[in-house]
Amino acid sequence: MYENEKMERAVISLVGRLVEETDDPNRSVQVIILNSPAINAFALPNGDLYVTRGLMTLANDESELAAVIAHEIAHVTADHARLRQRQARAAALARRVSDVVDDPAIKLETRETAELSLATFSQRQELQADEIGVRTLAAAGFDPFAAARFLGSMARYAALPDMTATAGARPGFLSSHPSTPARVANARRVARSFAAPGVGSTGRDAYLRTLDGALFGDDPHQGYVRGREFAHITLGIAFEVPEGYVLKNTSAAVLATDGQNTAIRFDAVSVPNRQALADYLRAGWVKGLISDSVRETTVGGLEVATASALVDGWSFRIGVIRGNDKVYRFIFASSKPASAYEDAFRRTLASFRLLTPADRARMRPLTVSIVEVKEGDTVASLAARMGGVEEQVKIPLFETLNGLGTERQLKPGMLVKLVVE
Repeated sequence: MYENEKMERAVISLVGRLVEETDDPNRSVQVIILNSPAINAFALPNGDLYVTRGLMTLANDESELAAVIAHEIAHVTADHARLRQRQARAAALARRVSDVVDDPAIKLETRETAELSLATFSQRQELQADEIGVRTLAAAGFDPFAAARFLGSMARYAALPDMTATAGARPGFLSSHPSTPARVANARRVARSFAAPGVGSTGRDAYLRTLDGALFGDDPHQGYVRGREFAHITLGIAFEVPEGYVLKNTSAAVLATDGQNTAIRFDAVSVPNRQALADYLRAGWVKGLISDSVRETTVGGLEVATASALVDGWSFRIGVIRGNDKVYRFIFASSKPASAYEDAFRRTLASFRLLTPADRARMRPLTVSIVEVKEGDTVASLAARMGGVEEQVKIPLFETLNGLGTERQLKPGMLVKLVVE
């Protein structure tokens, strides 16, 4: 959980107004803010709602956050979880039936039909929750167009180069959520049935002030990314990937890619001190290991072992480093290995280091700073004041975080968000 009294009070006040306008105004709803930079929100069948601090720092006013909460409340009041579970059981049964069919074409068609049916069912749920949410939003006195506005912000944020995940997404028609343009159009259509743009409260300035000082991006105690460097204050380690690679910190591992042919995975495991790292590499967890490629060396005085592997046309380079109480693993994979691939592996491995107490003391999280636009300020001048952000991302990140575009322009006196160290 993310503990921030100002943000918690903001959420509580919104939830009360929204629940009063539902079909069950006496429903008890608990909202929990998660300590995650991801842009996400979800509801449990018991009515508990979860929103991430990342989502809250992306929202630009009370009505945008209220739109998300109203959408999740709609999932609960429409009993979508139970209906989804029933549909999932039916799809599982269809897949089980396909297992006894010898004809591969029929088996594939049965599985695809079941999967598509389940995905379509969930897409209908999302659109229905959008419609119910917008109605609730308008009834509670919020700007009904906030839902469409925030959906657009989420799409722009996801498109920022260092904000995107390295893993590919499933085809849109099999996604559990409709495409963003479809949801935006649907949300705007429903909003127009209540009022023209500009009607309803947004509470922009009051909401933005609650975000002042809020944590942005990764929590240093969970590891964070600064450009091409990853550092973890609790584990006390850091490393850097070569230029051209984009890092992504996830709950399971740190991922990176050059956007073309090479991907990197970094994680930590427990290995007995008595087991040599070379023996660990040969222990069977590396598929396609080339046994005579195993080498032992050191990096910064730390014990290191490296190896190569080949699997299904992919080339792998594996490096393991023994730290204070963990073994850290680098796994490089490339579909088209070349000299640059080997160089990237060796440079990344060589950059690994243990943080000193002074290093840890200097590590600062990124936070949101709310400032007032002055005469003469421009998007470029304000974006230049941000810290801990790659130069090429500063302007698009500033515009996205502040919802600038056709619906909102930079004006003296308005409050805006900056990301600072």
